Amino acid sequence: MNITIRPAQISDKIIIADFNAAIARETEHIELNRERLIAGIEALLHDASKGFYILAEHNGRVVGQTMVTYEWSDWRNGMFWWIQSVYVQQEFRKSGVFTKLFQHIEQEAKKRGDVCGLRLYVERHNTRAQKIYEKLNMKKTNYDLYETDFVLHR
Repeated sequence: MNITIRPAQISDKIIIADFNAAIARETEHIELNRERLIAGIEALLHDASKGFYILAEHNGRVVGQTMVTYEWSDWRNGMFWWIQSVYVQQEFRKSGVFTKLFQHIEQEAKKRGDVCGLRLYVERHNTRAQKIYEKLNMKKTNYDLYETDFVLHR
């Protein structure tokens, strides 16, 4: 399957919003506020210091995405790139779309020199995704994720 990887542009905000809303429904069984979601996507697309989106296309159609955000590591004197908002359309799952997205991000990160690693979080019960991440040489860490959410109040 021919997959093209490219950076997202502001004109992609609706498909990104559709994919992010689908992620929320599939993984957390919640409906996101559409206006807030689009505003958040626009904020990132207009401000590279927040991160960036990468899209996967097949025959000119966007079929997958991921977002990268940043975390400074004083221990490593470098930046971790967090892979987030991973979504591949149902009919393109198990066809290598995420692997292509990941490999692109990994190559770009290694070229920069200031990126010390890649991180992502995954649902505890999403064993299929965990196996894919392990095949890509990602390692499970010793940490669990805790949060206080002021917006979704979960």
